[in-house]
Amino acid sequence: MLLHAGHAHDPETPLAEHETSPEAERAQVWAMRASLAVAVVMLVGKIWAYVLTGSTAILSDALESVIHLAATAVAGFSLWYARQPADRKHPYGHGKIAYFSSGAEGALIMVAGLAIAWEAVGALIAGPELSNLGAGLLITGVLGAINLVLGLYLIRTGKRTNALVLVANGHHVLTDMWTSLGVLVGVALVLVTDIEWLDPLVALAMGLNILWTSARLMRESARGLMDTADEAETARVLDLLAASGEIDGYHHVRHRRVNDRVFLEQHLLFDDDLSLEEAHRRASTVEARQRALFPESRVQITSHLEPASHEHADGVPHDAVVDGLAQD
Repeated sequence: MLLHAGHAHDPETPLAEHETSPEAERAQVWAMRASLAVAVVMLVGKIWAYVLTGSTAILSDALESVIHLAATAVAGFSLWYARQPADRKHPYGHGKIAYFSSGAEGALIMVAGLAIAWEAVGALIAGPELSNLGAGLLITGVLGAINLVLGLYLIRTGKRTNALVLVANGHHVLTDMWTSLGVLVGVALVLVTDIEWLDPLVALAMGLNILWTSARLMRESARGLMDTADEAETARVLDLLAASGEIDGYHHVRHRRVNDRVFLEQHLLFDDDLSLEEAHRRASTVEARQRALFPESRVQITSHLEPASHEHADGVPHDAVVDGLAQD
């Protein structure tokens, strides 16, 4: 068996184990710092607005911010831990903590949603007592606008640097923003119509929306933990191999993504008479093109080089895409 671990001999074929760029790391750190700072501001501001108004809808917004602050702290630790280099105990790195972080954030959001729904139902039964709604509207509106800008910034930075932790945190911030928007609408309706039961009704609607967001985050976390392959990425890898003139065929292709890293394994077929040196050169060319498919990721490729005449057990064709661990 000849394994080609994707090392390079020239600048056009980058190392498989290159680190995340300093620029990307700085962007991630500053994004998380901004998220933590804003989370504290949100919590203080929303508690202030609730004390002024007694609004259940505003209380629901404040409860979500309590959970968001805890989730942001978890996300900050996860972002730091995911960047730690591989070691003997973790040869594939520490990136999977991003999926645990995303799942934990989803679970915390669910707690917030349930707490909001509980408070809203209680207020509907007992009847709300409201005051100073104008001041509460102003505070909530300003905080909601800040969250909108922050959420879009976190998602953009996370996608650009392949940091799932930031993307999940950004979605959480936008959930907080939508909660604030719902609160604004509800409190404004109460202010205009003087129908006070609209306030807890809006809070209940916001709680249900938060529960939906939490389910989505936990589903995405499960996909990452189970190494679910992205269909679009799979298609790009296979299309490149099928169109490559450097190889005579391929099989046993699999790949998985761990946060900002892509692991790709494959068997590449070459003419029986081809020299090892030439096969190595061609494999390096193919791997360089495959890395170019993931420009914002760290890519580790392991290629098994074979003669095209090699036969496989159970009649597995050379172009089959199967589980490499299940075959000889």
